Amino acid sequence: MNNLPQVKVGIVAVSRDCFPESLSVNRRKALVKAYADKYGMDGIYECPVCIVESEIHMVQALEDIKKAGCNALCVYLGNFGPEISETLLAKHFDGPAMFIAAAEETQNDLVGGRGDAYCGMLNASYNLKLRNIKAYIPEYPVGTAEECADMINEFMPIARAIVGLSDLKIISFGPRPLNFLACNAPIKQLYNIGVEIEENSELDLFEAFKKHEGDERIPAKVKEMEAELGEGNMKPEVLPKLAQYELTLLDWVEAHRGYRKYVAIAGKCWPAFQTQFGFVPCYVNSRLTGMGIPVSCEVDIYGCLSEFIGTCVSQDAVTLLDINNTVPADMYNESIKDQFSYTHNDTFMGFHCGNTNTKKLSFCSMKYQMIMARTLPEEVTQGTLEGDIVPGDITFYRLQSTADCKLRAYIAQGEVIPVATKSFGSIGVFAIPEMQRFYRHVLIEKNYPHHGAVAFGHFGKALYEVFKYIGVPVEDLNYNQPKSLPYPTENPFA
Repeated sequence: MNNLPQVKVGIVAVSRDCFPESLSVNRRKALVKAYADKYGMDGIYECPVCIVESEIHMVQALEDIKKAGCNALCVYLGNFGPEISETLLAKHFDGPAMFIAAAEETQNDLVGGRGDAYCGMLNASYNLKLRNIKAYIPEYPVGTAEECADMINEFMPIARAIVGLSDLKIISFGPRPLNFLACNAPIKQLYNIGVEIEENSELDLFEAFKKHEGDERIPAKVKEMEAELGEGNMKPEVLPKLAQYELTLLDWVEAHRGYRKYVAIAGKCWPAFQTQFGFVPCYVNSRLTGMGIPVSCEVDIYGCLSEFIGTCVSQDAVTLLDINNTVPADMYNESIKDQFSYTHNDTFMGFHCGNTNTKKLSFCSMKYQMIMARTLPEEVTQGTLEGDIVPGDITFYRLQSTADCKLRAYIAQGEVIPVATKSFGSIGVFAIPEMQRFYRHVLIEKNYPHHGAVAFGHFGKALYEVFKYIGVPVEDLNYNQPKSLPYPTENPFA
């Protein structure tokens, strides 16, 4: 995936001048060694220039980590720390920052060897707030060298997402289809979080597509698709058009990324797309998403933004699905009830026409799109990718701007159950604990659209921190709450 940032965290140790500087020096060295022993040195840089005790040291450290190519910062309190200089580090650093602190090592060295970083972290957090500086602080930010190394590792996917968003451009094509206003996209919040957007007409895209007729790269692209689909290549006659379309999108990305390093696409897929282009774009969308360039359906701008964040966090392909239909009672009773601990209402089916990457499907075939073929000639609906989604852990999530331009997000961890869907499209049987209550008191109550992003694994912890960092208010950062924790709108007598 070449559409994702590589994170390099500069580790800068700080020291208050009335504490021994050696504490910060030795503890920084121990931290770096602990990280290297467990995770290797890739992705971190130990700032050797100075221990930051003053504003002058702060400037020297910033210049050093910038020269070293660091795009994320770890401020490490080896002792109490200089609350002004250390927070200025985060203020003037152009990238995500975290603050962690050293625990005391031994009862045998609590005089000259006591650092009081436990206390210093309180002052650091207070000063960050005074200066309106964003910083990631772990759940318990004080630890041994080994524990702090783990904290830095947990910061990596968070930092990757923040760096990615700061250099992201979303490219959209066409207005949203009729009756899909639910995927509304007030773009003000995109600018607020540092994301650029380029909105285009689908006519612009069609013109670019026509210009790619006869492109000499099409045969090689067709061979790629044939190799990927294998026996699932049910409509080989449409592959040249799909290859032409993929090349059109990839060339558009390179020609229009401008000064931005990373790109995501909110694409148009109906109602006129099929009759004019002569196919549906689902399979191509799935391939670009597998390359690390998420493509959402139905011009869902916040859907593709959510996908990009999940791609940064997981470093893997994601997908965008409708929270689509209930699991029939007979399927639940036969295949789920006695095999899993989920109630019937914990389960549902996640579905889309065919935009999920082949690597995330248990089996697949590329064929025509059944729903669209009900009202259109079947031959213009070819290009969708069908198959059951691979079983395993998932995180269902979405970042959304409301109609009145407020940021809101949800996260729910669960799994895809290994149950045959007996249906069509890219589809899976999903189970999320307390889904019934989450569906009613978050998805419905908070007016979320039907699209949700899916990351393959449990990434709720990192996503929660990313959403907090970019400014989602905690009261609008929702999750599937356990029975013991009622939602504010939940009827206590129900």
